[in-house]
Amino acid sequence: MNDISRLTISAEATLHDALRQLNETGQGILLLVDAAGKLLRTVTDGDIRRLLLAGHLLGDRLGTLPAMDSLVACEGISPDSALELLNERQLDHLPVVDAMGRPVAVLLRRELDQRILLSTPHLGEYEMRFIKEAFRTNWVAPLGPNVDAFEHELAAYVGVSHAVAVSSGTAALHLALRVLGVDRGDTVFCSTLTFVASANPILYQGACPVFIDSEPESWNMSPGALARALADAATVGQLPKAVIVVNLYGQSADMEQINALCDQYGVPVIEDAAESLGATYKGRASGTWGRLGVYSFNGNKIITTSGGGMLVSNDAALIDKARYLSTQAREPAPWYSHSEVGYNYRMSNVLAGIGRGQLKVLEDRVRLRRVIFERYRQGLAAIEALGWMPEAPYGRSTRWLSVCVIDVKRTSITPGEMISVLSRGGIEARHVWRPMHRQPLFDGCAYYPHEPDYSFSDEAFATGVCLPSGSNMTAEQQERVIRVVNSLFQPMKVRLS
Repeated sequence: MNDISRLTISAEATLHDALRQLNETGQGILLLVDAAGKLLRTVTDGDIRRLLLAGHLLGDRLGTLPAMDSLVACEGISPDSALELLNERQLDHLPVVDAMGRPVAVLLRRELDQRILLSTPHLGEYEMRFIKEAFRTNWVAPLGPNVDAFEHELAAYVGVSHAVAVSSGTAALHLALRVLGVDRGDTVFCSTLTFVASANPILYQGACPVFIDSEPESWNMSPGALARALADAATVGQLPKAVIVVNLYGQSADMEQINALCDQYGVPVIEDAAESLGATYKGRASGTWGRLGVYSFNGNKIITTSGGGMLVSNDAALIDKARYLSTQAREPAPWYSHSEVGYNYRMSNVLAGIGRGQLKVLEDRVRLRRVIFERYRQGLAAIEALGWMPEAPYGRSTRWLSVCVIDVKRTSITPGEMISVLSRGGIEARHVWRPMHRQPLFDGCAYYPHEPDYSFSDEAFATGVCLPSGSNMTAEQQERVIRVVNSLFQPMKVRLS
């Protein structure tokens, strides 16, 4: 959509006026209207060029243009129908008129044809400043001033004492397990409703994962399921070396309950906050409640460094050990000396510069994601079969992804069908994470559901859909998503032209 007043022009305007207006708007089209504002025809630079070649002068009026029946659409046309019409006629612009024939918008094929992705990077004005400084000083390899500053700035933002910047959130999780002494044959408890990156590092260490269900109130680790798992482990004398709690889709788990249970058995907690940077729990930052916390800056996260992660803790010894391991476990000697296995896990100084710029706008990104969620909730409120991932009362969710839930008792529409319909409209949506205890990779691993006869994570996977939620989505893009979903669930109530 465009500011229509900038695109309209009267028949009294000159060819020179039209060329200037075309240059200022940069849209490649003007809308010639009569005194009542009714659309007469479209005007392009090609139309003016042909007039000039035919002998007209720049001072001649646009009224000299021959009459033409321009292709127009009625107000209320769906984006999909508009795109189909533009493709059929091989046009780039489609004027939209009201019942009186007055233009109200111009639809552009390049915008309609643009695929709406789930969560894309949203860069701003600060990143290039730090990147240019890295190039100016030739600090483009791993380590450097941006890395040091990013560690300090993020630690200050979340309120912890120490942080180490690494190449990915997965690397941070792996280092967390290493510094806690997780080894071959050990057991590690892990949230089941998550991406595989939360559990893979357990296998890196040759340990055995035990998966814990989520609770409906937060969609995060169920304290009830965790309590049963810890009690059973204590009974057989095989307590886990660590518990990995995943904060899902931008929301913290109930960390006080979880920490109390783990403290009772002396088990350290790793808080996987890869998806929840910017969220809070009881006034404190998500990712700071465990013995160690992990953040991800992957391209789809709320802020990004392209690829990267951060391990944080108030325990200096743990972070010092992680930093040592992340640089190939190189010892302080005048030559290359190594006595244990290390990793090439440190973050690049260039990428850390991106992270510094992104961190400056994190609060704004959280605000935008929450606005997007609320716009979905209001725009789809008429669909009785659609619900939403709740926001737990103990903190602020970032709404990293807006997740809806289909009530299978009210409709026969499935998440798969909804995702397919959106995909046909050029919109990316995804299933909720398939639980780890359902993954072939972890076949045979123990699993503790929320209640002995009820697995919440299986229900969430069977009914949930993640909608596009990027903080750089335009209102028009989101309205396009809302319109497609409404047309799927309430086809008779959605106006399609």
